[in-house]
Amino acid sequence: LIPDFWTATTIAIAVVFVELWAIAWIQNRYLETPFLRAVLQVVLGGALVFAAGALIGGG
Repeated sequence: LIPDFWTATTIAIAVVFVELWAIAWIQNRYLETPFLRAVLQVVLGGALVFAAGALIGGG
């Protein structure tokens, strides 16, 4: 585990960015989805997951 909060948060953000980019690239490459549309879908899906986590964790 990474003891420093901000270092851990920065690394987590970078990992999530790479994962979401990879999902968009796979959609573009293999499902023939236009790249910008794939990015929009991935970002929207990520926002929904984040919102659900915030609602669950905040209550």
